[in-house]
Amino acid sequence: MHIPNHYLSPSTCAVFGAAMLPVWATSVKKVKEELPKEKLPLLGVGAAFSFLMMMYDVPLPGGTTGHAVGAMLIAVLLGPFSACISVTAALLVQALFFGDGGLLAFGANCFNMAFVLPFTGHYVYRFIKEKFPSKKGEYAGIMLGSYVGLNLAALCAAIEFGLQPLLFKNAAGQPLYCPYDLSVSIPSMMSPHLLVAGIVELAFTVAIFAYIKRFSPNMVGETPQQKAKPIYGLLLALIVLTPLGLLAQGTAWGEWGIEEIKEVVSGGTALGYIPEGMKNGFGFQAIIQDYVVKGLPEIAGYLLSAFAGTVILVMLFKIVSGLKKNKISS
Repeated sequence: MHIPNHYLSPSTCAVFGAAMLPVWATSVKKVKEELPKEKLPLLGVGAAFSFLMMMYDVPLPGGTTGHAVGAMLIAVLLGPFSACISVTAALLVQALFFGDGGLLAFGANCFNMAFVLPFTGHYVYRFIKEKFPSKKGEYAGIMLGSYVGLNLAALCAAIEFGLQPLLFKNAAGQPLYCPYDLSVSIPSMMSPHLLVAGIVELAFTVAIFAYIKRFSPNMVGETPQQKAKPIYGLLLALIVLTPLGLLAQGTAWGEWGIEEIKEVVSGGTALGYIPEGMKNGFGFQAIIQDYVVKGLPEIAGYLLSAFAGTVILVMLFKIVSGLKKNKISS
């Protein structure tokens, strides 16, 4: 679901970047108002969970791959505004350091995964929880919210892809950016997400929520005591197991490399060309592109990437929390 550079027009990217500005501003304001300062580091923990969950690629129907996002997990634990901030941070680290998701498409990726997913999922969760105020109702809300949120985010990405060939063409009538219209992008994205990826999101969210609620309840509600060891133990376990994401073969739909896209088969025939806007678009090489470290085996590079991304995100919010405490004390 990470839209790379080149797949969306610069104007489309600008629209989504502008659309996210008030969302980010409101989220920051709400987090400052609603989240106690001692809980600010938990935003980094939530971002780390999201980052790691997105590294666990699973095979999807059609030979593509997909992953969970974790936005709903953070929304249940800390609220949808906190989820927006945490997932935004995870997506930024992925784009800047690992080339996972384009910098130009950052606003669109955040719109889908840091806005649509957590807010939709949280609304579904609260609705069901209020209708059925019990433990079963709570878990039913989490499950349905996770499933609906992820699939609505995937639908938004499919529409963003599918509008490109309708809006942006060269003089010969060829698409400049993503070459697949809505009749291709929507079924290609939605079928595997409805059948598999949504269930993966649901399973990850429920399992991690149940673990946290039992072993580290400070992330659920207003419990003041910090029980950090179980949380960091779980993060460490997820880091160690991230190479499982390498078992999934194939490329996620809409995330092909520039040279790879001309070989993509749709409707029985290969595309056969590289759209001009993609060929001549903005280029960016991340520090650890695609989680691959030169000179290291693939598994070692993946492990190093998982560890580095987690540390960056956790430390980032610890620093922000420290700055806020110093500002309050002074």
